[in-house]
Amino acid sequence: MTATSARPGRTTAPARAARRPRPAGGAPPGEPRRVAYLYILPAFAIYAAFLLFPIGRAVQLSLYDWDGLSLGRWAGLSNYADLLADERLRAAFGHAAVLLVFYAVLPLAVGLALAAVLNHAKVRGLGFFRTVIFLPQVIAMVVVAVAWRRVYAPDGSLNDLLRAVGLDGLARGWLGDYAFALPAVGVVGTWFESGLVTVLLLAGMSRVPQQLYEAARLEGASAVREFFAITLPAVRGEIAVALTLTMIAALRTFDLVYVTTRGGPGDSTTVPSFEVYRRAFENGQVGSAAAIGVTLTAIIFVVSFAVNRLTDRATAP
Repeated sequence: MTATSARPGRTTAPARAARRPRPAGGAPPGEPRRVAYLYILPAFAIYAAFLLFPIGRAVQLSLYDWDGLSLGRWAGLSNYADLLADERLRAAFGHAAVLLVFYAVLPLAVGLALAAVLNHAKVRGLGFFRTVIFLPQVIAMVVVAVAWRRVYAPDGSLNDLLRAVGLDGLARGWLGDYAFALPAVGVVGTWFESGLVTVLLLAGMSRVPQQLYEAARLEGASAVREFFAITLPAVRGEIAVALTLTMIAALRTFDLVYVTTRGGPGDSTTVPSFEVYRRAFENGQVGSAAAIGVTLTAIIFVVSFAVNRLTDRATAP
């Protein structure tokens, strides 16, 4: 008998594990599933109380014609039909689509460029640069809006700069101009979101193995080729997160519009979130406001789901 042979009358650990009875019905070992549900029940209760219940209540209110004070009257889906018939509401959703470019597309382009340069150049004091770039995110949007309203004022710093370089003809009241008010608000969103996108992408790029870049350089790849062949595929997950956060911010922006333009001049900068406020608290159309809010929530959910699905397919082997 060899040294590894089992002694007579004794069973090895693998043999005892093999003879151990399996749970009934082929269920996996461990706690029963109903016990697992008890573990997540407290978190789900909080989630339901602070998110699911308010959404359900908003859906209920959207089916009524209610001014917030008197007894509501059943309206069915008429509030949702008004979303398609009301030209002001259609314009508000169109403005939100324009802000998607300023809040999501432009910050992504700026963030990719900045992150690639900072990561490729190995800048000294990178932590300091990250802090400076991310700084707008720690400032309340109301403060940002007040500051930029002063920048865009007829006697503000932007017009002073234009006059100083001899471009007096371009000076204007930016937030009071029908053609430039919405792009001016959008530029604030670009400035605000670019730092967040840059920091997210820098975090993703820092995890790319340096051996990949070294191998690409040995093959004679340029910096641009390295970016598209190595860096960009490696940060697809971070791009998905950045797009999701910035697109949600664009669709539900309210405080920036409220402080800078209040939807003006005319209706040129009104957005769905501002319409919810205006109808609910100024016009007493709570049911219509709830319908706008529910529709906006559904759009945000669809957009977020689509971005994550497209990213998952792109990263799938």
